[in-house]
Amino acid sequence: MPHPRPNLLYIHTDQHSPHVTGCYGDPLVETPNLDRLAAGGALFENAYCSSPICVPSRMAMLSGRHPYQNDCWTNEHILDSGIPTIAHAMGAAGYRPALAGRMHSLGPDQLRGYAERFVGDHSPNHLGNRGPDRGVLEGTAGPQRISLQKSGPGQMGYQVHDEDVTAAAVDFLNRQGVQKRAGLLAQPFSLTVGLMMPHPPYVARAEDYDRYAAGMTLPRKPGPFASVAHPHLRWWRTKTGIEEVTDAEILRARAAYWGLVHRVDCLVGEILAALNANGFGEDTLIVYTSDHGDMQGEHGLWWKHVFYEESVRVPLIVNWPGVVPPGQRSQRVVSALDVAATLLDGIGAPALPNSTGRSLLPLIDGRADLPTWEDVAFSEYCTDEFGPPEGAYQRMIRREEWKLVYYHWQQPQLFNLAEDPDETADRADDPGCAGVLADLTAAVLDGWDPDRVVARMAQKKADVPIRREWARSTQPEERYLWNLRSEMNWLD
Repeated sequence: MPHPRPNLLYIHTDQHSPHVTGCYGDPLVETPNLDRLAAGGALFENAYCSSPICVPSRMAMLSGRHPYQNDCWTNEHILDSGIPTIAHAMGAAGYRPALAGRMHSLGPDQLRGYAERFVGDHSPNHLGNRGPDRGVLEGTAGPQRISLQKSGPGQMGYQVHDEDVTAAAVDFLNRQGVQKRAGLLAQPFSLTVGLMMPHPPYVARAEDYDRYAAGMTLPRKPGPFASVAHPHLRWWRTKTGIEEVTDAEILRARAAYWGLVHRVDCLVGEILAALNANGFGEDTLIVYTSDHGDMQGEHGLWWKHVFYEESVRVPLIVNWPGVVPPGQRSQRVVSALDVAATLLDGIGAPALPNSTGRSLLPLIDGRADLPTWEDVAFSEYCTDEFGPPEGAYQRMIRREEWKLVYYHWQQPQLFNLAEDPDETADRADDPGCAGVLADLTAAVLDGWDPDRVVARMAQKKADVPIRREWARSTQPEERYLWNLRSEMNWLD
């Protein structure tokens, strides 16, 4: 089905679990702008990230390739600049792609095909250069117990960053509006907006924190844990110091996270208001998603790094007036690679070579004959940063109602999400599931060789010290760096 060449607004947040979104059924959080966006288009109930950690997930979304195809598994890995991205394809289609905010790309290539970038990342472009100064919130952005202890009302620098990004996005749309009204727009625009929230620190300004503190609830699935959980997950809880977390810490961190999600919605509202005020609302393809989720205490876990639904599923909303009929809720299993293919299909850009991503538009654009669709998505977590001494080399497949988590050197996990949506009954040892286990294991290992991943990651790890020392010695230019300062961070 041919579509007109639309404008593209792609909003990409960090660590937003769909479970904390009004349109996905959360009764507490207030997300009216995302809810309206979903009501006016299509919401995907079963969208999965390519990795439950930032850099490999984001590079997969850019390239349309799995992390193992990118050789990019950890937050220290650099995507090969020769791999084309969605931004390259947008440019090849005649667009001038612009980026405001978060991309989390390491190395000298800070554009990745974008023609212009208005606000950079808070993290350094080069490993070895000075990182951000979080002041009193130092240590709270990563998987450490301190992020729960130092949670609650206050301010974190990521919110200041996102307000700056939003201002840049609004300014871009206003300037496009000026050009439109003057009759000078020669082509539609492509704007990617990268927001940091609701990534921890779990600290929200008092007005947002107070909105949820009194009514905040404890996790629905807190345990039991130690006697039934997978050995890797037991190790993870011990390593990160969350074996025993107080109710006060849980409620405080959760109230802050809900407040941060609410604030993300407010910023999205500002961007959408500028889009509509400048007359672009009816001819813009809008896509909203995130790089991974956040456990928020469910299953006794926090942050991301695991393959439970709260961590590996992401929100995905596609809104395109006149093309995508409103009020759709799709149950199809889809992936971040499919999001990349959808963006390019929507604007008539060439498909990314060597990508298995599938456009979602045939599922939601109202055509009478729906295509054959395989309900499958993969995700990887391979790390020598946040893993045991021997490393963690894991891959997940969601196919139809089944989810398998493959752990190299350890036993797998198997869940039937139709019968057990809370993932409390591991079926890996169930004799009646032996056939399913074998089939899904074969699918996980098809093209993905864990021994090759182990060897390749060891090679990449050996490269890191020289790169770090080079940056410390030469202090290369941080061309796209947003200066996160200590005074931006405080606790009330």
